[in-house]
Amino acid sequence: MPSHLFADRPAQPPEPGMVDALISQTRRLRGDVDAVRRDAVLDEDDPRNRWQRALCDLAVHQLDDLGAQLGQLKAGVPDELPATPGTEPENAAEVASDPGAAYGEPDASARTGSLLSRVGSAEWNLLTDEVSWSEELHQIFGRTQDSGPMSLDELPSVVFAEDQPLLQAMVTDCLIDGKPIDGEFRIVRTDGRVRTLHMMGEPVLDADGCTASMWAVLRDVSELRRSERAVRESRDSLQRRRHMERTERRVAVELQEAVLPPWRGSLRFAHGGPGAPLDVAAHYLPAASTGLIGGDWYDALALPDGDALLTVGDLTGHGVSATSSMAMLLGALRGMAVAGIRPGALMGHLNQLLETSVQPALGSAMCCRYDPASQTLSWAQAGHPAPLLFRDGTGRALARPDGVLLGATAGAAYEEAEIRLLPGDLLLLHTDGLTRRGGTDDSGTRRLLAMAPRLTGARDAQDCVRSVVEEFGEAPGEDDACVMVVRVGQ
Repeated sequence: MPSHLFADRPAQPPEPGMVDALISQTRRLRGDVDAVRRDAVLDEDDPRNRWQRALCDLAVHQLDDLGAQLGQLKAGVPDELPATPGTEPENAAEVASDPGAAYGEPDASARTGSLLSRVGSAEWNLLTDEVSWSEELHQIFGRTQDSGPMSLDELPSVVFAEDQPLLQAMVTDCLIDGKPIDGEFRIVRTDGRVRTLHMMGEPVLDADGCTASMWAVLRDVSELRRSERAVRESRDSLQRRRHMERTERRVAVELQEAVLPPWRGSLRFAHGGPGAPLDVAAHYLPAASTGLIGGDWYDALALPDGDALLTVGDLTGHGVSATSSMAMLLGALRGMAVAGIRPGALMGHLNQLLETSVQPALGSAMCCRYDPASQTLSWAQAGHPAPLLFRDGTGRALARPDGVLLGATAGAAYEEAEIRLLPGDLLLLHTDGLTRRGGTDDSGTRRLLAMAPRLTGARDAQDCVRSVVEEFGEAPGEDDACVMVVRVGQ
C-alpha cells in the first residue's frame, strides 16, 4: 500500500533509541505485572481475587498491545503489514476444535496475546473505486486473499445490525466533512467468530484539497474489551458482596442489641430477701476476621423467686444466621429459667432445641443460678470454659460438671454443680474467644488468673471488666468474645 498524505500533518518518524527504551520498559513492566497476576490466583470463588486477577489480565493485554505497537513503530510502515504467524486456523477442523470460537470466545492465539497486536490497514479510493487491504486485515475479517477486499458498500454486511448506523456515520463524516474516524464496531467473520474492531482513519486529500480516498487502520480489540468487561463484572460482584456484608452486619448488630441486655455499665440485683446483692458488668468484643457479629451472648436476669440468672454462651458461625440462632436460644433460656427449671435440666432442653432447629449449629454455654439467701451458686455447662473464682487475692477455675456441646448429640445429660459464694467473691464468666486472643486457651486462662490482685482490688465489677479488656486488647481478635464479671456484695 502506498504511503499516505494526511490532511492535517506530515509523518514524523520517532527516534530509534527512544523506541528501544520504551520497548525495554514495556517488557520489564509486563513481566512484573505477570508475576503479580500469578500471585493473585488464590481462591477463584472469592470476588476480591477474581477482581484482582481480572485487573492483572487487563493490564497484561494492554501491555502486550503496547509492546506490539512499539515494535511496529520501530520497524516502520511496510507496504503491506505481514501476517502474524500461527494466528489463523488452517482448516475447518481447527476451527471446530475451539467450541467458543463461534460465540466470540478467545481462541488459542487470542489467549497468547497475538490477536491483541493484530492491526490491518485499508484504503478506499473514491475516484477509481479501487480498494486496497493489507494481508493482516484479510485475516482479521477471516477472508482469504482470493476473496479480495470489501468495498465501503459491502462492509456493513458483516457488521452487527445495531453497529451499522455508527459505522455509516463515521464513514460519512470522514468523506463528506473531512472528520477523522475513531470508533468501534463488531463484525461476524466468515468462520462465525465475533470480533470487536477499533477503526481509526482520515480522509486523503488530492492537490485541490478535495477528498480523494479514505485511509484507515483497524485493530482487533476483542480480548482487550473482554478483559475490561471481566474487570467491570468482577468489580460489580465485589461491590455487591461488600454491600451484602455491610447490610448483614447492620442487621446482626441491630438484632444483637435488641436481644442482649441494654445495660453497658454495672447492674445491681437488689433482692428483697436476705443475702448480699450482686454487682454485674459485661462486655462484648467483636471478631476481626469476618467483620460480622457472632453468636456469643451474655445475660444477667433477676428471677421472680429472687434468684439471679447468669449465663454466657457461644454459637458457631457469624452474621445474621448465628445471631438469630443466639436470639432464639437466649429467649428459650430466659423463659425456662423464669419457669424455675434448674441449670442441668435447662441445658438438656437447649440441646434438644438446637438439634431440632431449622438452622443446625453447635454451641457452648454455661448457665448459673444464684440464690442470695443461701449464697449458693448452682451451675451447669455444655462444652464451655469453667467460671473463674477470685477470693482473697487469688483465683482458680471451678471444677466443671459433665456436659457436651449443645447440638452435638441427642439426649445428652448435663450434670449440675454447686458452690457457696462468700461476700467479696468475684466470679468471671467468659467465652473461649477471650482466652484465645494472643495465645491458647490455657495461656489465656493463666493470664486471667494472674490478674487476681487487680480484679479483687478493683472498685466494682465494671472496673474489673475494663481491666480484662485492657489486658486482652480492645482490638478485634480472630473470634468474638464475651466477658462477664459478677461480684458478691459485702
